Amino acid sequence: MATSFILFLFAFSNALCFSQAKVKGPITYLWPLPAEFTSGNDTLTVDPALSLVVGGNGGKSVILKEGFDRYKAIIFKNSNGVSGIVRMKAKGESYDISKVRVVVQSGSEDLNLGVDESYTLFVLKKDGKAIVGEATIEANTVYGALRGLETFSQLCTFDYETKSMQVHKSPWNIRDKPRFAYRGLLLDTSRHYLPIDVIKQVIESMSYAKLNVLHWHVIDRESFPLEVPTYPKLWKGAYSQWERYTVEDAYEIVNFAKTRGINVMAEVDVPGHAKSWGTGYPDLWPSSSCTEPLDVSKNFTFDVLSGILTDLRKIFPFELFHLGGDEVNTTCWEATPHVKKWLKQQGMTAKDAYQYFVLKAQEIAISKNWTPVNWEETFNTFPTKLNPKTVVHNWLGGGVCPKAVDKGFRCIFSNQGVWYLDHLDVPWDATYNADPLEGIDDSSKQKLVLGGEVCMWGETADPSNVQQTIWPRAAAAAERLWSRKESTSGKSSNETALPRLHYFRCLLNRRGVQAAPVENFYARSAPTGAGSCYVQ
Repeated sequence: MATSFILFLFAFSNALCFSQAKVKGPITYLWPLPAEFTSGNDTLTVDPALSLVVGGNGGKSVILKEGFDRYKAIIFKNSNGVSGIVRMKAKGESYDISKVRVVVQSGSEDLNLGVDESYTLFVLKKDGKAIVGEATIEANTVYGALRGLETFSQLCTFDYETKSMQVHKSPWNIRDKPRFAYRGLLLDTSRHYLPIDVIKQVIESMSYAKLNVLHWHVIDRESFPLEVPTYPKLWKGAYSQWERYTVEDAYEIVNFAKTRGINVMAEVDVPGHAKSWGTGYPDLWPSSSCTEPLDVSKNFTFDVLSGILTDLRKIFPFELFHLGGDEVNTTCWEATPHVKKWLKQQGMTAKDAYQYFVLKAQEIAISKNWTPVNWEETFNTFPTKLNPKTVVHNWLGGGVCPKAVDKGFRCIFSNQGVWYLDHLDVPWDATYNADPLEGIDDSSKQKLVLGGEVCMWGETADPSNVQQTIWPRAAAAAERLWSRKESTSGKSSNETALPRLHYFRCLLNRRGVQAAPVENFYARSAPTGAGSCYVQ
């Protein structure tokens, strides 16, 4: 017992020393790491009455104003607010930073793939010439400004001794932009239903790591929770009448995400993974004993698919739409008499029919002004037949993106060995060191890799544990997707990445995100004993 107590005191004292010195030391505790930055040795105070001053064509954006208000609330969560102002005025003191000046060049709020998310952030001490101390963010778009506000919020730390908000290591000069345009997180709401508020919490936490695409895997073979007005019986495939998403819910999620600079890419996985469709429309099944793939022989199947995509196009403005196409077992097509007869009439094998279905689904999506995204099996099986616009989504292992870009396709990296979050035995550094450009040396072909995505498949994740399964490993991938490879690779980078990831995990906890310990053998498992957040 005495030995355990001594060990506890040792760990506690180390953690306390670390937490007190962390933001003043040589390591830069920003996540993801900015592209370029310099810092100094000053400590500045931040006014709890921090105000926003705007400029540029996009300065009056509601997205910017709401974003500033959100981050101000985050920054001063531990502050005494007005009482702090009274205390400083009583002492005749003033704050170094009383305003955040944000200049946004473009008045457009369009959120497209590749939207400019670059920004500059300057945090300087008042020099006597300036009447009011300021932090300054300059960006071409409001979404770059949001990324700058996130970085500024991470610079602000609460000092418990003085009960004031401070920025250490000033002056800061940060010039930042993302390495990849597509930085995604897949969220599966078919295997377990996630309430709207939980999805919003995930989206909010994504913005802290500068992820910018929520891949909403909304339906699958297990359940069909989404309302489709054109075919209202489809959501009979939901687990229950209470585990559903209305059209209004979907709109709300898309709009909530946009205000955080996050696009929502929906997925309708066909022709496999679709058993739940037949609960409301049994004619979509080849037979009662063959419930997937969907019946390729009936026009009704494609009428329903077209109706779904027509309804979803009104909700999801993002240019990419995921059509799945993975894990299609065509055996029961050949064992179902009317499908077998149709195959013979068409002169097709079951493999041919799989290709036929995928290509027809792509045609429907393209007709609705979407760019189709398909899982890699489609590329692996019939690469020369895919529409040239296809984005190939890698998942089975490494080496697929190099092959896809060699043939002129764009690619998204999600190698299951490192970026599938339901694989609980993947350590943080394996996630961190994976790179979407592995095996691609030609710069022109590197540009065809849109980025990557970590995948939160939901078989063993529900509202009780989804956030601690996502975080902090998703953050490891987020830095790989945002930050320059030169500054986040190699042994020394890993050595500095771990304490920074510890710090970011604790930042997530402080913001109410249930991020799990970084170094446990199994992700999302509980702490192994007493100790500081900063060393677990």
